Amino acid sequence: MTDNTQRPATGGISAPENLPTQYAPAEVEGQLYERWVERGYFAADAKSDKEPYTIVIPPPNVTGSLHLGHAFEHTLIDALTRRKRMQGHETLWQPGMDHAGIATQNVVERELAKEGKSRHDLGREAFTERVWQWKAESGGQISGQMRRLGDGVDWSRERFTMDEGLSRAVQTIFKKLYEDELIYRAERIINWCPRCLTAISDIEVEYQDDDGELVSIRYGEGDSSIVVATTRAETMLGDTAVAVHPDDDRYRHLVGTEIELPLTGRRIPVVADEHVDPEFGTGAVKVTPAHDPNDFEIGRRHGLPNLAVMDEHAVITAHGPFQGLDRLEARSAIVGALRAEGRIVAEKRPYSHSVGHCSRCKTTIEPRLSMQWWVKVGPLAKAAGDAVRDGSVTIHPKEMESRYFGWMDNMHDWCISRQLWWGHRIPIWYGPDGEVVCVGPDEEPPSGEGWHQDGDVLDTWFSSGLWPFSTLGWPERTESLEKFYPNSVLVTGYDILFFWVARMMMFGLYAMDGTPPFRTIALHGMVRDQFGKKMSKSFGNAVNPLDWMDTYGSDAVRFTLTRGANPGVDVPIGEDWVQASRNFANKIWNATRFAMMNGATVEGELPPAAELSAADRWILSRLNSVVAEVDAYYEDYQFSKLSETLFHFAWDEIFDWYVELSKTTFAKGGPAADASRRVLGEVLDVTLRLLHPVVPFVTETLWTTLTGRESVVIADWPAAVLVPGADAPNGFSDRAAEQEIGTVQQVVTEVRRFRADQGLQPGQKVPARLDLTDTPLAAHEDAIRQLLRLQPEGDRFAATATLPIAGATVALDLSGVIDVEAERKRLAKDLAAAEKEKAQTTAKLGNEAFLAKAPEPVKEKIRTRQATAEADIERITAQLAALPQR
Repeated sequence: MTDNTQRPATGGISAPENLPTQYAPAEVEGQLYERWVERGYFAADAKSDKEPYTIVIPPPNVTGSLHLGHAFEHTLIDALTRRKRMQGHETLWQPGMDHAGIATQNVVERELAKEGKSRHDLGREAFTERVWQWKAESGGQISGQMRRLGDGVDWSRERFTMDEGLSRAVQTIFKKLYEDELIYRAERIINWCPRCLTAISDIEVEYQDDDGELVSIRYGEGDSSIVVATTRAETMLGDTAVAVHPDDDRYRHLVGTEIELPLTGRRIPVVADEHVDPEFGTGAVKVTPAHDPNDFEIGRRHGLPNLAVMDEHAVITAHGPFQGLDRLEARSAIVGALRAEGRIVAEKRPYSHSVGHCSRCKTTIEPRLSMQWWVKVGPLAKAAGDAVRDGSVTIHPKEMESRYFGWMDNMHDWCISRQLWWGHRIPIWYGPDGEVVCVGPDEEPPSGEGWHQDGDVLDTWFSSGLWPFSTLGWPERTESLEKFYPNSVLVTGYDILFFWVARMMMFGLYAMDGTPPFRTIALHGMVRDQFGKKMSKSFGNAVNPLDWMDTYGSDAVRFTLTRGANPGVDVPIGEDWVQASRNFANKIWNATRFAMMNGATVEGELPPAAELSAADRWILSRLNSVVAEVDAYYEDYQFSKLSETLFHFAWDEIFDWYVELSKTTFAKGGPAADASRRVLGEVLDVTLRLLHPVVPFVTETLWTTLTGRESVVIADWPAAVLVPGADAPNGFSDRAAEQEIGTVQQVVTEVRRFRADQGLQPGQKVPARLDLTDTPLAAHEDAIRQLLRLQPEGDRFAATATLPIAGATVALDLSGVIDVEAERKRLAKDLAAAEKEKAQTTAKLGNEAFLAKAPEPVKEKIRTRQATAEADIERITAQLAALPQR
């Protein structure tokens, strides 16, 4: 099954005797990766006639660095693409970075602040140049970290969302949406960050419970007064009404009248609106249309004025004693003034309530009335929802569909303008007489006195939403676009289902004539610490994956991440698990090195089935089952299950059983040993290829040494193993051999358990007589004795313990091997403790009063203790009976 079309390996390790006794990842990984890139293994050819397989990298922020979430996602994508490449697909894993508007502008502004400057000191053009300079010098460090991880991306196609080609795509789709009346400008309530000084979208707002205060304020006087409650007293300066439910009898007489707004001298109307919940609080709410989205809608329905009382810094602008105060200062001052006037009816402090914060800088968001640009998402979102409903796109796991539909079916229009300088500037020009012109990429903007371009830039998600086709050359119909669009699968976290996935779906269907950007959306969970807690610098549990790579190797980090990756489920990870994965890499190295040093080979055809031992036929049969299982798990994105399958097959079945069983065959020599060496080479060849997508570095080193071929990266993906003389077109299968070796394993396991129970050390030799007559075990006596450290019985053999197992009998002479009396005393003590535990639990379970009062979990715990005690008694009694008699 070795790919014999490859060139012989060149450079590096070329013979098994040159393999170091220990695997040292740091000495291997870097040079291997650069060799892969130099040889063009990851480059995608648009002219190829191979079936395409395309995945885009979720573009990391140019400001970012590799964290465990990136490492997790990249490992899953790399495993998929490496396998598809080995299966013969023209594979493109598209790399690139996002310009990250707010985040990048904040970084550069902080750098300027160190120089005592602001962006306004530089001006827009100079500031933008400064950002590009920062990007060239400091941005994109994640690219080098991706190389450390082993990402098999096509670096020749690396893209940046502010590249000329991608900027052209942004301008093109903006104009198309504008002309189709799907982009418009309107004054609406938006989420405003007073720190970043820009609008942000709903999905960029993080909600958390903050301690504030709830104050109840009396508006008006006497029978005409109404009490309203608020956590944001400072916004009352902008109230333009009080609203009640139309069916609320308490306030029916006030609807249509006016009451005085405290502290302002203004009179405002009482309106009836069905949005008000009469059961909540007093059943009356203050209406501030310029500072609350729900109030804005009430205001529209009733024709209320929009009175803004704060500027972009969240400083009070309303005339009066509070003008110039920050919103929090004003809140305290206004409550104090209302209290002095006797207007405060009730105060609740602290009052925990959900508050929105900017996901970038954590500043409390201020709802603010503002003129912004919007995408009319209704028809776009419907198309994106229908694509999943009609099966054009599959969401995996399926249970995530409801979250997708819940978002798509209820999506509000998307505010796409940002009050920043870094990003794609909105291609709208305004004329001196109110003209509005949208300029496409091949059009000259209007010029002359009074013409100017809109000062805002587009939301970062606008350009990243074009990623699956803009990176391939759209709007031109390039060879790459024709070859690699749509993507085969999108692998991403469920946490950005609404950020990125929804926007790619809407834009892809719109721009590409109804063709969705990907056929499958495979969602994974978030990486958490070993206790299931979210990783965060503030929690002190964040991990730099490079630290683990330095200590344990990249393969160990990758294998740990895939081993925990169940579809749509969060992934707990701890350093102990990475260490265990490093041990697995070492096991692969040491066992493969041993096998090659003992003649394991891939040269020539496999021997005919009739010339193979039961152990040979067993491991080949198991190998075929594992190939099929791994393929099925890959197709279902079950990374955890495929990793577990490979782990246990490699460690338990190949290294702990087949290699050990083969040692006796190798020692005897002859044709049987030659056959086993060829089988062992075949098994290692296939297993290393199966493991390669997950642990690429150690497998590359071992596979090229074993086979003498160029690289496992371009080797064939394993298919069915065919054995001459066996009629098995779907792969060799031998259930009889599997059952026979299973019996050997049963005997060895049972005797090992008995030895451990008697306190024998694993390497301690014991005289034994084996009666294997009339069983398939006779051919395996030498291997059984070697595995169990059993000596021939000798002339003075006297059986002190006899174990009947699977139709065979194993008699052991333990005299002189263990201190029988000391062991008898130890076991007797353990037996007494078990019998005491049984007596205590039996008494409790026989107590009617206890059974009547105790909760069911407590009673179940007692029953479990009783069952454990009974099992211990049976086990210890058997051990005592098996000891040599006095």
